[in-house]
Amino acid sequence: MKDLLLSELTSERINHMQAVNLLEQNLFALDAKTVATNMADIDAFIVRFQQQTADIEDALDRAEQLLQLIYIEQLFVDNERPFWPVTTHQLNSALAFRSMAPALKNLLLIHLIRACGFNIEAVYVPEQVMLRIICDNDYAIIFHCIDGNPINWFELDQRLNNDDTSPEQSSLEAISDKDLMVQYLLSLKTALIREQKFSEALQCVELILLLNPDDPYHRRDRGFLLQQLDCFKVAFDDYQYFVERCPKDPQAKILQMQLELISSNDTIVH
Repeated sequence: MKDLLLSELTSERINHMQAVNLLEQNLFALDAKTVATNMADIDAFIVRFQQQTADIEDALDRAEQLLQLIYIEQLFVDNERPFWPVTTHQLNSALAFRSMAPALKNLLLIHLIRACGFNIEAVYVPEQVMLRIICDNDYAIIFHCIDGNPINWFELDQRLNNDDTSPEQSSLEAISDKDLMVQYLLSLKTALIREQKFSEALQCVELILLLNPDDPYHRRDRGFLLQQLDCFKVAFDDYQYFVERCPKDPQAKILQMQLELISSNDTIVH
């Protein structure tokens, strides 16, 4: 099962929903019946949306109608929250209660809207990730996945002009499928840590490191989780890696003191 998940995560074009289902099977022992139910529900959405937009010729009108169907008819509209629990990252619960973490909702909406014939991608708009439906050469809709509200062009222009990030991000470059999955794994990891499910959170970090090998910040996170699970030797190595690669990071000094304390205690014991 894990081999299938790794194969999906490293493929050039990731099937987001298949990847999420495989991840849930690995993390939460999701049974085959629930997986089948999840995919049947998603396929039913696609059929319904295709049928109800098929007769609309204008691409912009069709895209706007599709968003109405998703957010108003199917009640996918939601409110921003300070944090999203683990259940909002799990397809079965998220679909049943229409309460979905943005990182998962981005994946679902891209899957649904692509299946309805649109070119859709996630883009970084300063301060948040949004979705962009490209209707034709002249029109596109950029909207936030939580409530489906499009950003107006004046606000978009203001955000881009005030942004201090790289030119690539400022040009609304599409976020890759792999990076979207990493965002989902990071969001799920955060929720798992908040609920003190450290073993499952560690599995998320391990997958992230497979996609972004030797990233010092993910190594630091893995060190923290290993420490919670009393795996001090491997945690020590990860912390040391982070301190060596990111000596100017504010956390590096704190971790360096912890490393010295661990080394001192180890010397005394021996």
